[in-house]
Amino acid sequence: MRKRIFASIFFTSFIAVLISSFFFITLFRSESSRALKTELSSEAAYIGRAIDFSPGFESYVSAIGKSSRNRITLLSPDGTVIYDNQASPGSMDNHLSRPEVQSAIKSGSGESIRVSATLGDKEYYYAIRLENGNILRLSATYKSLFSVFEKSIGWLILIFIFTIAISAFVAKILTESIVSPINKLDLDAPFTNREYDELSPLLLRMDKQNKRINKQLEELNAKQNELEHITNGMSEAMVIFGSNGSVLSANRSARELFEFHEGASYLKLCRDMEYIRAVEKALGGSSENVILKRSGRIYQLSLSPVGGGSESGNSYAAVLFATDITEKEENEKMRREFSANVSHELKTPLTSIMGYAEIIKNGIAKPGDIPRFASLIHSEASRLLHLIEDIIKLSRLDEKDISKEFAPVNLLAIAEIVKTELALKAKEKNVSVEVYGESLSVSGIRSTLHEMVFNLCDNAIAYNKPGGNVKIGVFSENGKTVVSVSDSGVGIAPEHQERIFERFYRVDKSHSKDTGGTGLGLSIVKHAAKLHGAEIQLESAVGKGTTIRVVFN
Repeated sequence: MRKRIFASIFFTSFIAVLISSFFFITLFRSESSRALKTELSSEAAYIGRAIDFSPGFESYVSAIGKSSRNRITLLSPDGTVIYDNQASPGSMDNHLSRPEVQSAIKSGSGESIRVSATLGDKEYYYAIRLENGNILRLSATYKSLFSVFEKSIGWLILIFIFTIAISAFVAKILTESIVSPINKLDLDAPFTNREYDELSPLLLRMDKQNKRINKQLEELNAKQNELEHITNGMSEAMVIFGSNGSVLSANRSARELFEFHEGASYLKLCRDMEYIRAVEKALGGSSENVILKRSGRIYQLSLSPVGGGSESGNSYAAVLFATDITEKEENEKMRREFSANVSHELKTPLTSIMGYAEIIKNGIAKPGDIPRFASLIHSEASRLLHLIEDIIKLSRLDEKDISKEFAPVNLLAIAEIVKTELALKAKEKNVSVEVYGESLSVSGIRSTLHEMVFNLCDNAIAYNKPGGNVKIGVFSENGKTVVSVSDSGVGIAPEHQERIFERFYRVDKSHSKDTGGTGLGLSIVKHAAKLHGAEIQLESAVGKGTTIRVVFN
């Protein structure tokens, strides 16, 4: 734009100078021609009057001819040259046929312009008829009109160059004065610019465009913020890869799962080969699902390609979703183990019952053994019934809407009831049971809390030593209600402490029948505590006993 404005101003100035020069030269030539004609006519009149009144006109004309810059010719009426101040009369032709001479003879004066046969230059001729009939003719060459230019050609060239330089300088200044305000336009606030009224329509459109763009940007920012808020609130990790494999976007969960920065390659997120293969397949246009184990957790990665359109050919972007399925996998593993354990635990007493019943049915048993077999059948049936009841209790604890049965429950009263219920078993095991503490209540399900305390105390008696003791305490600690069951029994080895709350898990499977448990007691305790938002704390040492504390928040 700057070059175009400069060129326009410069060439306009240059053309203006040329046109002005042309008109000046034309006017100068016209005025010079008019002045020449006036000069010749005046001088001819003056010389003619002098000749008419002077008898010795030949000497007078000769004197004037020597001092005059114009050519003076005196002709007789028949056209013969009498006198010429620039040529010899004898060498000159008869001038009667000349137009200016013919006109002077007829009308008294005449003029013409032609190339002089004598001098070879373009001449202006002016002739008058004298009183004696002779013809006085004066002439001047047009060359003499421009002699001043010929003498001043150097100055004219310098003036022309100077004019061109001035034109260029002025064009540059004018260009800067035009362009500078445009370059300084505040495009963010178009109406603050007051330099050019002609730009008002453009500035008005720019202002409308700015408002439209700002509105669109606000909408985009709002949508982006909303999207970021939504994605950052997702528990699933989400990563968007560009077609070149670089990370374009990632939510908070993804940044916590993978350590990387925006624009990093997918290879820097994780070195797992299954992950790399899945990402590359997604970038190639195929969906893929893989399992990733990271930091002790299990994640399911779902990768989907995003078509890049016809311009990108076979290039695809990709979206990765990582879902933490650790609990799901653990629950599935527990479900499989539970199913296997239930099948085993149910099959064992049923096998015994069917075996003893078949012996009695077939008459194989001796009459004296039938009461013993019946007792064994009753014992196995009771064990089976307890197992089924515990399974039902666990299933009930897994229900989602059980919390609606919550009500205030006095834990110390439940501890006293449990002590009474287990008094016979404690006596048989030669174990003393003691209840101490405060009368504190929590919000919960009475039957579930009773089952929890009962199982804790039952285990403490079952795995105790003869002459041992069990203490059930209810007290407040740091503003929280605590139920503590301590025993002086065999204790639990460290390698088993993390697993004793699993279903059907027993520290010593060889003595499971001796204790009479189903293997679900502590699992029921765990689910009951979780249902009531309580925390289980375990302290145990082999040969020194075990303390299990349930802390209610």
